[in-house]
Amino acid sequence: MKAIAYEKFGTTEVLQIVERQNPSVKDDQVLVKVKTFSINPMDWKIRKGEMKLMSGSKFPKYTGADFAGVVVATGTSVKGLKKGDEVFGVVGNIMKDGASSEYIAVPANLVWRKPSELSFAQAASIPVVGTAAVTTFEKMGHTDSQTTVLVNGATGGYGMFLMQLLSQTDADVTAVTSAGGMRYAKQWGAARVVDYKKEDILAQKHTYDIVIDLSGKMGYRKAKQIMNPRSLFLNPTPKPVEIILSKISNFFTGKKHQVVLSSPSKKYADALLAAIRNGFEVKVNRVFPFTEYRQAYQYAEAGGFVGKVVVEFPEER
Repeated sequence: MKAIAYEKFGTTEVLQIVERQNPSVKDDQVLVKVKTFSINPMDWKIRKGEMKLMSGSKFPKYTGADFAGVVVATGTSVKGLKKGDEVFGVVGNIMKDGASSEYIAVPANLVWRKPSELSFAQAASIPVVGTAAVTTFEKMGHTDSQTTVLVNGATGGYGMFLMQLLSQTDADVTAVTSAGGMRYAKQWGAARVVDYKKEDILAQKHTYDIVIDLSGKMGYRKAKQIMNPRSLFLNPTPKPVEIILSKISNFFTGKKHQVVLSSPSKKYADALLAAIRNGFEVKVNRVFPFTEYRQAYQYAEAGGFVGKVVVEFPEER
């Protein structure tokens, strides 16, 4: 079977299509024929070596975390899933496993039935960023109409879910996005929208109770300029060193830096599916064919688009 792998850290040029053996299925796993997998920032952070303290430096490595497809076999202890079920899910170890294979064996507790109203591309877009958004939302704590929130990178994959969660609160939300994302940010509940190419949010006089850096491009050091004396910076895309430094620096300031670490589970999948049934939008910006995998990753890393980027395997294989 075909899969996307790399033998060293680097740019998208290190990615290549390789042949692998079809995986065998353990008792607690399901074998899925993958139809689509989505691209997440963690993919290129690992590939560039930014996460090597957590991912290790053993090669080959495989890319991709969340996917959608069809069950072709189940382990002996698996209940609730059967051959032929349309499903979506996430690999067991994001740092080491990859969803960019024609077939993958994954723990059954990380696979869920795909709602019929969702396409395979939409379903593959949910687990990683959806879980991160729900976790970030939980970390915010209590908010009310006096709570000022800034979301930087408000209409990418993370933002798509987080903005719609925030719209259910009374919080006063400012969204930073591209020109193409402004309409969606307003649609998803932002009181104010800033085009980052026209305005520098750090140069404005507004300050915030909560700053959420979904783009990973602002950082806590810069964000402090626009944070209230007692406020919270939420970082869902941390580098390993930031996990350590955030705990130390928080002893000395009222401007807290909190790293958000998330892990997909049934709890979060159920919450996300319920939200989608109640009208949450799952926006897929672009679907690339498997043969254009490098272009897909280059497009995703460039950013500036709304929603998720997905790669699709050919139908006949």
